[in-house]
Amino acid sequence: MKSTRCFLLAAMIPLLAAAADKKKATASPEPPPPATVVPKEAQQIEPYTWRYTDRQGQNWIYRKTPFGLVRFPEPPAGPKPAEVIPEGMTAAEEGDSIRFERRTPFGMHRWTRKKTELTSLEQQVWERDRHKAAPVKSHPQE
Repeated sequence: MKSTRCFLLAAMIPLLAAAADKKKATASPEPPPPATVVPKEAQQIEPYTWRYTDRQGQNWIYRKTPFGLVRFPEPPAGPKPAEVIPEGMTAAEEGDSIRFERRTPFGMHRWTRKKTELTSLEQQVWERDRHKAAPVKSHPQE
């Protein structure tokens, strides 16, 4: 019984090797090798980071990492997405400060900040809640 298994295994090895060779031959072309040096024309934009435009007009970023030099296409520059106001975040005025509340997995988080020191997110929440809390003017009935 063991000899039959060994014989079948020995007969299958050349078939498996042929299938692997065929798979290599039909595989898509390999990507270009990784960058090994930063081009002389590259401009340093940060420590260990360079920008380079190749002959085809493609912009590349070269970055030196602990694992070697990495090259990747420069992401397109566009407007930054607006900050999303977290659900359940509220603001209330307390004199010259604003009290913020936000529900977190660990309970309610509360903090106050002076009106002159608000972050952009806090400013958005304050603008939204200030308009909600504005008293509605009613027209006198005649």
